[in-house]
Amino acid sequence: MSGTRTGGPAAPAETDPRRWWGLVVIALAQLMVVLDATIVNIALPSAQRDLDMSDGNRQWVITAYTLAFGGLLLLGGRVADLVGRKRTFVIGLIGFAAASALGGAATTSAMLFGARALQGVFAAVLAPSALSLLATTFTEPKERGKAFGIYGTLAASGAAVGFIVGGVLTEYLNWRWCLYVNIPIAVAAVIGAFLLLHDRPGHTGARLDVPGVVLGCGGLVALVYGFSEAQPRGWTDPLVLALFAAGVVLLVVFVWWQTRAPSPLLPLHIIRDRNRAGCVVTMMLAVVGMFGLFLFMTYYLQEILRYSPLKTGLAFLPMTAAILVGSTQISARLLRRVGPRMLMVPGMLLASGGMVILTQMTVDSAYATAILPALLLMGLGMGLTFMPVFSTATAGVAPRDSGVTSATVNTAQQVGGSIGTALLNTIATSTSATYITSHLTDPSQRESVVREGIVHGYTVAIWLAAGIMLLAGLVAGLMVTAKAPKHGAPADRPVPEPVA
Repeated sequence: MSGTRTGGPAAPAETDPRRWWGLVVIALAQLMVVLDATIVNIALPSAQRDLDMSDGNRQWVITAYTLAFGGLLLLGGRVADLVGRKRTFVIGLIGFAAASALGGAATTSAMLFGARALQGVFAAVLAPSALSLLATTFTEPKERGKAFGIYGTLAASGAAVGFIVGGVLTEYLNWRWCLYVNIPIAVAAVIGAFLLLHDRPGHTGARLDVPGVVLGCGGLVALVYGFSEAQPRGWTDPLVLALFAAGVVLLVVFVWWQTRAPSPLLPLHIIRDRNRAGCVVTMMLAVVGMFGLFLFMTYYLQEILRYSPLKTGLAFLPMTAAILVGSTQISARLLRRVGPRMLMVPGMLLASGGMVILTQMTVDSAYATAILPALLLMGLGMGLTFMPVFSTATAGVAPRDSGVTSATVNTAQQVGGSIGTALLNTIATSTSATYITSHLTDPSQRESVVREGIVHGYTVAIWLAAGIMLLAGLVAGLMVTAKAPKHGAPADRPVPEPVA
């Protein structure tokens, strides 16, 4: 693994005795952003009843957040580069807290959807500035490994932590506290940022790429909306096909525009680097499968095995522990000695193996024998993969592009989550409906057939998720060719920037 050289002597941040406390602040903000993608999952049935949401619309509580987050992350990364990372970090924290307060006080489903989208907007400002501050604070290979190990653990386990916190708050308070809880966290992080974090001034002379924002975000929204509409309408419905076509066209035009824009949203020289591109694609594919797992296991545990919200959250604890071990005890130690793909490929194989175990679950599976082994393998695999992805993707980047590079990694994560939720949920629901229709011959057996049909839909979708994990491992093996850094070697030179 390599660090990021900023040119000249070492930056003051490298010898700042408070830099590890600064990492606590950055990690706190990152945890808040990541767990908010899933904390409302367990609370969703309560919120749906309270706000009278339809079954077709309830998914927007999840996707409004991940879509706004993923669609605007590249803009957030560029804003961080332009106006300064510490400033955008604080703005993101304050805005996120305000949007959380609005969502907690929601009186209609539309108000909650809007608040969740607003949370995503401010998360898109906050997340890249956090990762960028981390990358420019820790540049020595040994320290960088430890820092990214902690950060990677939060990125991978924050979603699982969200289920636990969501279960506790929903069971003992109510679903609104799944949003209110962000306010004290944000306040503490803002105070810590002012006291502990340092940053260079931003590059105020550059411009924002507004057409790039419209094209990129519009393309992603069209794709995810198309996936979500495929279940009620069918894959060949004219609207669904039109949304997919529009999404592809917008994203192709986005790539073309990035080669022409005076201040591109995503400078293509960043992802022309083979290792960085491989990390971004691996991240996106891995998260498709991970979000699918969270979605199906939450409903499986609550609706099929009849777990309470708190018990459901606690059921994810072994996976969180496995992520922690894989990231901080294995990846962080080995990445100084082996190339990143030597961790990423086995990680994806383990995660895929965990998924395959889950395809065997039935309506009366035992947690200890059918679910727990799969969660442990998934957690270990994700821990092995996420830490080298984050560290390798942000190593050796020119300081002026560190924000947008960080945003590219985070975008891959959120886009993967959005597509995974919409695509796998559509496949599971469609497959379940077909199973129930073909097997429901005796009305007196309706309840048992419906339960079997739901689980059948989950297992079919999980088979697809397992295949996507294998594809992620293949991409990592073929594209990520970076070597382990030599002991005591200086940080890599930044990626060269094109001459204006």
